[in-house]
Amino acid sequence: MTTGTGSDTWVRRFRLAPGAPVRLVCFPHAGGAASFFHPLARQLSPDVEVLPVQYPGRQDRRHEPPLTDIGLLAAHLATELSAVLDEGPTAFFGHSMGATVAFETVRRLEREGRGDPLMLFASGRRAPGLARTERVHLLDDAGLLAELRELDGTGGALLDDPEVVRAVLPALRADYRAIETYRCTPPDAVVHCPVTALTGRADPRVSVADARAWVRHTTGPFRLRTFDGGHFYLGSEVRPVADVVRASVRARSA
Repeated sequence: MTTGTGSDTWVRRFRLAPGAPVRLVCFPHAGGAASFFHPLARQLSPDVEVLPVQYPGRQDRRHEPPLTDIGLLAAHLATELSAVLDEGPTAFFGHSMGATVAFETVRRLEREGRGDPLMLFASGRRAPGLARTERVHLLDDAGLLAELRELDGTGGALLDDPEVVRAVLPALRADYRAIETYRCTPPDAVVHCPVTALTGRADPRVSVADARAWVRHTTGPFRLRTFDGGHFYLGSEVRPVADVVRASVRARSA
């Protein structure tokens, strides 16, 4: 069962660690949903309460049109997360597209004085200033599904189910459009909280150098951690990732 925080539209609370001293707001990948972070929530309980973000256009928000602009996503989330930050120490964790959304959300929170996140974990995404021309969102449905299979983001059997495909494609295409048309402005923009970049050593889209480049986007301490696996390394490496998150937030909150 999931319930919301101040607004149950954007943020979910899994109730696995309601008394935890630290919260971790988690931002999903393109086409992803809040449920992606169930395994991480279980691993971090009872030390850290995981609060996943639910973007429009998926699961219980499937009847809402998905957003196609990272800046607009971040603007909504900066407003919604202000109340969460008021509850106490709160860190952010974004995977793939979610790392960029989290980065832009932190920028707004810091700029507008709405709160100071404890730290940012940027997972499976190159640094914001590394712009590339990508056109996956312009592919036909078969092309989009081929991209998803290559990244192994969803089990192959699920993608053979026409109902699953119909449910996934609109949000997936919108998310790819959002992240592929995103440009960090200015290219050397920074946040002031510490940043830890995490990546799979076999990720076909993010090299270790791409992940290390996040060091240019914080005025605070920076760390890089690598793991076995590809773009969705988090599926098999959830325990060591949880260990990194737990140790980092404990040290920072202390």
